[in-house]
Amino acid sequence: MLRNFPGFDLVYKMQELRRKNKLAPSLLKKKALSLIFIAASVFFLWFLPTESFGIDGLTAVQQRIIAIFVYATLMWVLELVPAWATSVSIIVLLLLFTSDSGIKWICDPATAGQLLSYKQVMASFADPVVMLFIGGFILAIATTKTGLDVHLARVLLTPFGKKSENILLGFMLVTALFSMFISNTATTAMMLTFLTPVFKQLPEAGKGRTAMALSIPIAANLGGMGTPIGTPPNTIALKYLNDPEGLNLGIGFGQWMLFMVPLVIIMIVIAWLLLKKIFPFTQKTIELKIDGEMKRGKESVLVIVTLIVTILLWMMDMFTGINTYTVALIPFAVFAIFGIITKYDLDEINWSVIWMVAGGFALGYAMNGSGLAALVVRAIPFGNFSPVLIVVLSGLLCYGLSNLISHSATAALLMPILVVVCTAMGDKLAAVGGTSTILIGVAIASSSAMILPISTPPNALAYATNLIQQKDMIKMGVIIGTISIVLGYLVLFAAGYLHIV
Repeated sequence: MLRNFPGFDLVYKMQELRRKNKLAPSLLKKKALSLIFIAASVFFLWFLPTESFGIDGLTAVQQRIIAIFVYATLMWVLELVPAWATSVSIIVLLLLFTSDSGIKWICDPATAGQLLSYKQVMASFADPVVMLFIGGFILAIATTKTGLDVHLARVLLTPFGKKSENILLGFMLVTALFSMFISNTATTAMMLTFLTPVFKQLPEAGKGRTAMALSIPIAANLGGMGTPIGTPPNTIALKYLNDPEGLNLGIGFGQWMLFMVPLVIIMIVIAWLLLKKIFPFTQKTIELKIDGEMKRGKESVLVIVTLIVTILLWMMDMFTGINTYTVALIPFAVFAIFGIITKYDLDEINWSVIWMVAGGFALGYAMNGSGLAALVVRAIPFGNFSPVLIVVLSGLLCYGLSNLISHSATAALLMPILVVVCTAMGDKLAAVGGTSTILIGVAIASSSAMILPISTPPNALAYATNLIQQKDMIKMGVIIGTISIVLGYLVLFAAGYLHIV
């Protein structure tokens, strides 16, 4: 999908740099040692006597799922292969060794225990949440093909005038808005391209360039929190919160935006105040010019109308009865019928993210479908844990991991575990706003992780402009990330007490 966006050259350069780094001899040796460690850990857990786990009634299938879960954790954290590749391997391992379509002499229910349904494992790729992802990607592709994104950026930035500080705020607000509905990476690539003529106007010796360059990834990361499709961790959280066979909280698109959009706006204003204070402009005015025009014609009108209708249906799902996932497919159908989206455009969908998410869902199904989650709840006294401790630990763990590995991988890893913990704790979580505080809190902590260039693709893209020093990114990342997490949890506490979620 990124090929449709201005600034794709930045994405390409970033990907090329990562490929070269992966082939360094020292890194290859490190990966080999890591692979040996992972294999040894998985084999140890796989063949360990079931009694050694201290969980009464543990079956061979459940033991294998524990081993596969550890494999997934280590592979995602150590990033020996792309996160999506790990997810695909998770699905294959579950099918071969734990399902009713697995290897016959290994997957005998008489000796191995309750098997997973192979149809359910495969259905992870067709989960309603995956449809939500696809709908978001299709909207982004259509707005880019028609030039609507560039036109919107120009229209939305015009009211901010020529004052440098105001233009900085304008770019942050527009970036945050786009990130709510378009991928953070694509938004960052596009907005950095729009900033190119601005960078040329600012003096090299001043700090204004740094403020502008940092503003885009910060706004993209924060803006993603605003909607369920803004970033994969949000969508993963929504899947577990709304699962009819699980928590079944029925949180809608509009409901999510009701408490998250105000948080985004507050955080953008705070980040703007910090940026202009820490990196003040020496040049007080800027001439803003954004090249590119929206295509005129029926296609553009249709995209605009469809976009507005889709957003309205998402926000009014409680009144219409049409859930978020069904609405996501409406633009897909409309654009496909009228030829706005062709078969070639489907290649631009970020399938790696979808596979990444599907692997996490398959792992979650394995834990619940095999009965492993219920066994763990009975074996570990989660009910005696402090709800505040769970909030703090889950937030810090997610924040720490998300600064080092994929945000999607972190969410896919932590969500199934936290669902088990939250289910066991029951009403005790009411003191901190309920289960939604824990799961949505993980999504917030994930979006708040922006310390390093490797923390998020938006950070990496901004760093590739060579206008930002790593120490500046770390400084702003720590300050804004900390404020975002604290404010985020306060908003979730309030939303829980007011029964908004």
